[in-house]
Amino acid sequence: SDAVLLTLAERQTRFEVILKLNGKDTESVDQAVQQLRERAGATFDQLFKTVTSDNGSEFSGLHDALKDVADVYFSHPYASWERGTSENQHKLIRRFIPKGSPISDVSENQILRIQRWMNDYPRKILGYATPHDTFVRAFKQARLVA
Repeated sequence: SDAVLLTLAERQTRFEVILKLNGKDTESVDQAVQQLRERAGATFDQLFKTVTSDNGSEFSGLHDALKDVADVYFSHPYASWERGTSENQHKLIRRFIPKGSPISDVSENQILRIQRWMNDYPRKILGYATPHDTFVRAFKQARLVA
């Protein structure tokens, strides 16, 4: 099967993580989550308190993969409005990768550039601050409180 993108958006800051997966299956999603946990280290549970996913079968192992650090919620079938932030983030990604384009043709560097652009793009909902700056501020504040 063709490669796919797994996107994770931090709800309050709109900070986006985009991961390229080899396929649209449970094993690929679980492997990506595990790699993300390893990269984030001890901060993972501060970064991901909740995860909301759609009901695709590829996410069936998400609850088990994150049960010790995050609450996992699944949206209702055909209810994209329950994942509004993700849907809006996907529109931004489609500026660079049109729907239907093979993800296997997109390099990791291109994905990182898209992710960086999205996180440096000022958002009205953030008072025209960038997700990156808002995320850094929130993360520093959370570390001070903890």
